[in-house]
Amino acid sequence: MAEYLSPDKKQEIFGQYGKSNTDTGSAESQVALFSYRIAHLTAHLKNNKKDYNTQRSLLRLVGKRRRLLDYLKARDIERYRNIVKALNLRK
Repeated sequence: MAEYLSPDKKQEIFGQYGKSNTDTGSAESQVALFSYRIAHLTAHLKNNKKDYNTQRSLLRLVGKRRRLLDYLKARDIERYRNIVKALNLRK
């Protein structure tokens, strides 16, 4: 992993959005982690417009997050609404 995403930062994200600091598997904690990475890559691409490898990685991450959100929406609409609200994913 890159330096911007230290193990401490991961634990903080999992603790805030998951059930505990070690809850790496719940959909909410994964969506939160993907959102953090997406924000970082978006900032990188604003400065490096021709970095197509990073652009592709960003699109893959967005797709992964979308699939996880779709899964949550189908399984438990309340959990979906809570995570979307917590991360400000919708306008």
